[in-house]
Amino acid sequence: MLVLVLGTAVGVEYMAHQTRQLFSELQRMVRHEENLRADWGRLLLEMSTWGAHARVEKMAREKMGMDVPKLDDIEVIKQ
Repeated sequence: MLVLVLGTAVGVEYMAHQTRQLFSELQRMVRHEENLRADWGRLLLEMSTWGAHARVEKMAREKMGMDVPKLDDIEVIKQ
């Protein structure tokens, strides 16, 4: 009987230890997920900034020498 009681006590303590370790790992993973979500939000914001129409137009003018054509320069071709 004493062996069964001691065995059960050791088993309970082992399971409590495992539970604490798993809960600690779960908390680390939750924090990691929150950090990843924050990074994702920052990346979405950065992507929208880089792709903004005004920025693209500015870069086209400055780096590529592109400009909006004047009305006289536009030709419409009808088929």
